Amino acid sequence: MRAHRTERHVARAAPRLLLDLWLIARPAIWLVSLVPFYVGHLLATRWLIAGQDACVPPSGACPAAVTPVLTGLVVWGPLVWLAVLAINDAYDLDGDLRNPRKDDAPLVEGRLSARGAVIAAHVTAVAALIVAWTVRPAFALVTFGFLVLGWLYSVPPARLKDRPGFDVATNAAGVGGFAVLAGWTVVRPIEGFPWIMAVEGVLVAAALYIPTTVTDYRADLASGYTTVAVRLGPRGAYRIGLAAWTASCAIAVVLAAFGHVFPHRILWVQAAFAPVLVWVYHRFLGRAREPGEVLHGIIVVSWVFLVPYLVFALMYTGVL
Repeated sequence: MRAHRTERHVARAAPRLLLDLWLIARPAIWLVSLVPFYVGHLLATRWLIAGQDACVPPSGACPAAVTPVLTGLVVWGPLVWLAVLAINDAYDLDGDLRNPRKDDAPLVEGRLSARGAVIAAHVTAVAALIVAWTVRPAFALVTFGFLVLGWLYSVPPARLKDRPGFDVATNAAGVGGFAVLAGWTVVRPIEGFPWIMAVEGVLVAAALYIPTTVTDYRADLASGYTTVAVRLGPRGAYRIGLAAWTASCAIAVVLAAFGHVFPHRILWVQAAFAPVLVWVYHRFLGRAREPGEVLHGIIVVSWVFLVPYLVFALMYTGVL
């Protein structure tokens, strides 16, 4: 009888555990890595759609071209994010208990223990590396680099999220650098990768990450976390974000002017949008402090940013 009750309890607990792991992985944040992953793939293949030149009509089947990319999306979506966010939540639990925005988090509500989150992080990290290795060793190495950065960000004694400057650098390098490189290495060797695009990606990621530190300014201050916003204040953090954003716009114009990576004929688009992008960043993120304001600002800035880069993608792939 007791065995039957145990089996029923496990049967009920399993879906709840899967749901909690899904919440910890935060699907809404996967685009943060999948968009630069797509950019890296675009740079490597000059395809707007994965495998577009390898599909054979009338069936349209192109498994050899698509399978590595689909595998890469699984690795750089749910697997890497569950690995880094579970470990982050485990070591942030004390602070999250004081953060009103985290009231419904699985660890805060006690549905999953910190130890359970650490185990989930280790299991998922190993799974991510094994799956990445089936694509190619270089892709697995880049994935490993992202995971290392994610753990250094959260785990003592390094705990880079509590070291002003390193908190921004870690996120920017992981999302803006490693994710782009992952999109390249999923289909090509690392040789030939245009490293200036990693620099561009890091600057963009830094500019979009810094405002998120402002949203948690009060909670981080109360918890004793020393993020860049806590150390410099919201205004000082914004200035660094604006500088990174302006630098990324300037680099795009220079690259287009020299015809390096960016087609030369896109110069007028980049030159016209650069001041617009800087103004939009200042207008919508310069005074944003509350989470809703910051989120709205990041969305507006991202949509405007998408316009010149969509033109870049169409010209780079020969569509325009």
